[in-house]
Amino acid sequence: MIARHWRGWTTLENGDAYENHLKGKVLPALKKLSGYRGGYILRRNLPEEVEFVVINLFDSIKDVQAFAGEDYSASKFEPEARQLLAKVEPLAFHYEVCGSTF
Repeated sequence: MIARHWRGWTTLENGDAYENHLKGKVLPALKKLSGYRGGYILRRNLPEEVEFVVINLFDSIKDVQAFAGEDYSASKFEPEARQLLAKVEPLAFHYEVCGSTF
């Protein structure tokens, strides 16, 4: 299994809107993809911004590529999300899931 890890930041005013966008649009679309196994949205409210860490789980790198394209390390987001984000990590990082405590 592969964990795709990405970070982005919003203004305080856009934090709820971005979280709702992830929950209402992005995750439901991902659930329809073959090889997608779920994910996590992590949110950290800071004094001047909101940080989001998004971790999505896929069966394989091939499944990640089907979602993100040939250059799967590049960040991927819709124009609506980009309007809500103040800054983004340009790359997504991929990790092999070696175990779990669940």
